[in-house]
Amino acid sequence: MSEIKKRLSTILESPTYHTEEKLQKICHLLDQEIPYFNWTGFYFKNGDKDELLLGPYVGAATDHTVIPFGKGICGQVALSGETFVVPDVHEQDNYLSCSIDTKAEIVVPIFKNGENIGQIDIDSHTLDPFTDEDREMLEWLCVEVGKIF
Repeated sequence: MSEIKKRLSTILESPTYHTEEKLQKICHLLDQEIPYFNWTGFYFKNGDKDELLLGPYVGAATDHTVIPFGKGICGQVALSGETFVVPDVHEQDNYLSCSIDTKAEIVVPIFKNGENIGQIDIDSHTLDPFTDEDREMLEWLCVEVGKIF
């Protein structure tokens, strides 16, 4: 995982990429390097509205390009500001299904100056795949992503 963190740092620190390019490259890297990350994307707060807009992502197309706060795992994280790990999405009542293949999800918030500005959302086709190491790496990543805004 430390090698992935080094590569993520290189992307984040690169002066040649603008923010959206960095986010897209992060999605690609995570998708390529972690086999059970089957959909990786960013959602960001839509101005003053209580909704999230889909940002850069890698994976199957999704109908969920706008998510109201409180709806689904992403919408819940927008309100709570806390990482949400779902080992089995079928056990969640407040869940937005992006794919019939999705079995697990992790969503980690991104903060800028104490404000929850967005999140990284990762879906997996594997039941209960996310490790403590995954969570720690994604939480570190989201702190670093918050610094580029």
